[in-house]
Amino acid sequence: MEKKNFAKIIVNNKSSKTDIEYTYGISQKHKDEIKIGSRVIIPFGKGNKLIEGYVVDIIDSIHIDVSRVKYIQQIVHEDTALSQELIDLCRWMKEAYMCKFIDAIQCVMPTGTSLKLHKIIALHDNVDKKKIEQYGLKDEEKIVIECLLARTSVTEEFLKRYMKEQDVRRVIEKLIEKNMIVLKHRFKSDVNVVYQKVIQLSPRIDKMDVLRQINPRAKKQREVVQYLIENGSVVWSVLKTAVDVTLNTIYTLAEKNLIEIIEVEKRRDPYDDMNVIKKRPPILTEEQNHAVKTISSSMHKNTYKPFLIHGVTGSGKTEVYMELIDLVIKESKEAIVLLPEISLTTQMIGRFKERFGDIVAVLHSKLSLGERYDEWHRIKEGQVKIVIGARSAVFAPFENLGIIVIDEEHEHTYKSEYSPKYHAIDVAKFRCQRNNAILVLGSATPSVESYTKTLNQEYQRIDMLHRFNKNPLPSIEIVDMREELDEGNKSVFSKKLYEGIMDNLQKKEQTILFLNRRGHSTFISCRKCGYVVKCPHCEISLTYHSGSHNVSCHYCGFRQKPPTICPSCSSKYIKYFGAGTEKIEKLTQKYFPNANIARLDLDTTSKKGTMDKTIQNFKRGNIDILIGTQMIAKGLDFPNVTLVGVIAADTNLNLPDFRSAERTFQLITQVAGRSGRGNVFGKVIVQTYEPEHFSITSAQRHDYISFYNQEILLRKEFFYPPYASLVNIVFTGKKEEEVIQLSNDFADKLKAKIIKYKLNIKDIIYGPHPAPLSKIKEKYRWQMIIKCKPVDQNTIQGIINYIRFESREKDDYKNIHMSIDINPFNML
Repeated sequence: MEKKNFAKIIVNNKSSKTDIEYTYGISQKHKDEIKIGSRVIIPFGKGNKLIEGYVVDIIDSIHIDVSRVKYIQQIVHEDTALSQELIDLCRWMKEAYMCKFIDAIQCVMPTGTSLKLHKIIALHDNVDKKKIEQYGLKDEEKIVIECLLARTSVTEEFLKRYMKEQDVRRVIEKLIEKNMIVLKHRFKSDVNVVYQKVIQLSPRIDKMDVLRQINPRAKKQREVVQYLIENGSVVWSVLKTAVDVTLNTIYTLAEKNLIEIIEVEKRRDPYDDMNVIKKRPPILTEEQNHAVKTISSSMHKNTYKPFLIHGVTGSGKTEVYMELIDLVIKESKEAIVLLPEISLTTQMIGRFKERFGDIVAVLHSKLSLGERYDEWHRIKEGQVKIVIGARSAVFAPFENLGIIVIDEEHEHTYKSEYSPKYHAIDVAKFRCQRNNAILVLGSATPSVESYTKTLNQEYQRIDMLHRFNKNPLPSIEIVDMREELDEGNKSVFSKKLYEGIMDNLQKKEQTILFLNRRGHSTFISCRKCGYVVKCPHCEISLTYHSGSHNVSCHYCGFRQKPPTICPSCSSKYIKYFGAGTEKIEKLTQKYFPNANIARLDLDTTSKKGTMDKTIQNFKRGNIDILIGTQMIAKGLDFPNVTLVGVIAADTNLNLPDFRSAERTFQLITQVAGRSGRGNVFGKVIVQTYEPEHFSITSAQRHDYISFYNQEILLRKEFFYPPYASLVNIVFTGKKEEEVIQLSNDFADKLKAKIIKYKLNIKDIIYGPHPAPLSKIKEKYRWQMIIKCKPVDQNTIQGIINYIRFESREKDDYKNIHMSIDINPFNML
């Protein structure tokens, strides 16, 4: 029997039941075009509905029943085809993070390019528009025809809105039967390619002959041609301004065949207004040189190797990254640089463009869909060599990676909270191993897991213990807020911090105030009966925002006006408790009325460009005091900042999270590192109600080793990472009794399988029990946490997958959503 070509395809469908590789035939006309990674349109399901799919394998087999095989209909945008490496990465993510294959693929694809099927309805060519009344149409059919007469064609979605409550699909089917309308299918993405007009002289005519063919009195035409002779082809918007000409003049010259108007794809550059002057790299310090030589010696071996640079804040890690990337580019390879916060990208992009020019691209979620697509396309086409961005930039479609750098590697933002719940470091390891590339992690406060890997020889550690400008690290003073309260100070500002800010204002030096909580007040409560204002859709207290005079839910977005009397007991004793950055801003304005103050948090940076504008204003010295959340705690470099105030250092310590001490140490150390980066010695004032806690005292001494030694003992005692692997399973549904029943049923099956595989069941499964956030968006949440030895993790995941597959086949969990997070950073 003759062998046939077949493709294994993942369909773009979110159902867990379709998370399998479907076999499709490859017709003769597509045989030479189809490859692994191709995006295609295929008929799917009983109704052969056209749907988008991705080719993940190509096979030749004589064991396939050809009579039942469906064929690929169309290949879509070959410029968005994925490489074999990225398809393999998606397959690995599916297994590692227990997600659907299509979810992994959509991580790798540029956002907004996923194709959506639109049904386009138009009048049949045979319909006599002048005799519509003679067709004997029903009222609802007339509405559709009248709509088409006015608009030529419409989408099914438009008709549904236009006809409101009526059964649109039934009406469409009747009109198709009557040959009144035709139904066409069109695939469309959310991203559109933008074109611009480019004007150039006709290549068929000699330059010097063009002017002779224009009437001397046609001054504008002559000006246009003279400009094109001197400057070559030019974008219409530039020509229009330069010559002050209209399109009529351009069209006249084109009709004479003297010039040509070409439609060229326009690149949407998110940083086209950045004025960058190329700079020569500075002379490296001894520690920087040592780091570069140590890492570069491994580059020439063309093999994967991970490094951890443990460098204090201000030690010059970025210069080390750039020096290494320069070496990579000289070997005709490519580099990815990951940053934990979008707020850091503009500053980092500026530094990289000063060094490397236009071979730098950027990828992060604050870009528009068009900007992201254009940057992704530049990377895919090989027009750039360096990508800088947040977590998702790790998927940049390079095909010859030489290095991936992950700055501030300890940050929780590198762990996705949406499916697939990947960690960027794990993905970077996979890509570096596949490309025989170098992985460089950098941090002043490495994660406990990463530092342990250096002690176990899994990573090579490089220490950078001094600031590049030879300045000492800032002094950190701890203020016990209990003593402040005893002395009658009920303000959020201690006496020391108030005096420090006043002193800085007088010396024209800048101050950063840090509080890792946004909003004005964290909750509103009745002092008489204890009632707390909560979200009606989530089991969460609402946060008060004074700017909008609303209380809002930071999980579902619900908003309402705050109550003036208690909804429970009708008393007037409503009080606002707690403080967020918005409240700190108001109090700062009150105590320091002559200061220029700005705030950086999610509420002030929702509008595109506002974050960069605030950072630039602070850098130029237009802002005296910058107030913010963790987005200002790391990476930013402002030489005139000499004071950092940490308003409430123990905020994280009170969270139900085994990493709370680690996060407290990291945040204090990182935000302290913003001080004293210039020529003036820096100072940090940390306010806390727990001044004796080891995370705070270790941060005061800039003593990572002391912190690590105490923290690792606790991790070992209570069996937490790096000694254990964690799996967090959250069951979500609208009916609480169903959530409880099915989560318990899942736990029972899991325990039975664990016993069967002879794993140690003692203290391995916790729950199911209500999640810390037990209700979000009208859905109840129950949680189960599994602890296991790292060597048993694959077995545990295999058991979970078996139970999921078995339950999916029986439809046991059709009303319940199950979210699985491997080694989670957020246990809520």
